[in-house]
Amino acid sequence: MNIKHLVLFLAVGLGLSACVGKKKYISLQTSLDASTKDVNRLSGELSKMMKDLKSCDAKLTASKVDAKELKLRQEQIQDLKTQIEDLKTQRNQQYNTVGDLTVLSKSANENMKETLSQLDKKDKYIKYVQAARTKADSMNLVLAVNLKSVLKDGIEDNDIEVKVDKTVVFINLSDKMLYNSGSYKLTDRASEVLGKIAKIIESKPNFEVMVEGYTDNDPINKECIDDNWDLSVKRSTSVVRELQTKYSINPDRLIAAGRGEHNALVPNDTPENKSINRRTRIIILPRLDQFYDLLSPSNIPD
Repeated sequence: MNIKHLVLFLAVGLGLSACVGKKKYISLQTSLDASTKDVNRLSGELSKMMKDLKSCDAKLTASKVDAKELKLRQEQIQDLKTQIEDLKTQRNQQYNTVGDLTVLSKSANENMKETLSQLDKKDKYIKYVQAARTKADSMNLVLAVNLKSVLKDGIEDNDIEVKVDKTVVFINLSDKMLYNSGSYKLTDRASEVLGKIAKIIESKPNFEVMVEGYTDNDPINKECIDDNWDLSVKRSTSVVRELQTKYSINPDRLIAAGRGEHNALVPNDTPENKSINRRTRIIILPRLDQFYDLLSPSNIPD
């Protein structure tokens, strides 16, 4: 082969080779474009599917919540049904009660009238007793004022005490004013004081008079006096006897009592306290029959 032919052969070969490479390139470019479109399409579809997946997840979560709410609503409905049944039962019981009350209404009405009548009587009785108590309190106050008035002259405050205690008036008299030490014989001064008290007592015929003797706790054993009990009784008896014999107080109204060393006002631990406990108490109080009259409903005024 000569050089001319060789050159021609190589030129033809190179031309064929270049033709074949260009076609392959075009083919590959076409495939690449198609693949790129597929990739873009698939990416779009993937994005859409991801959105759908999120939507499905949200719906699934909502459906779970709805299921819980549905279960809660069902439980509430069941509770309401139970309450309705309970209310029906209570209603039926009320129907039965109303029926029983209807049967008893006539008897109950009669009993109510009787009860109101009794309450009216009791109310009248209470008002009656309150009025009597008010009247007694007023009388006691007047009595105490009168006693203080007649006893104030010539008597030291620590020798005599006049008080109103609940429904009675009482007078505490010191023993040094009434008796000699360890004795139950009355002094001249005691007789003068008792004369003033007697005038008040005489002006109140509807009252009784109780005389109580008290001593301290010092033991005593003298001729005609066995102990403090004996001394306290003898002292109260001396006062009662003086009111009866010298000042003509009705003995039916007089009571003598001895309390000995007991019911002390203060502890017997000093000479001053012992002097306080040695006393005679005169109590002016309503007669017992008057007191019992107050308790009797038959005495209620119409």
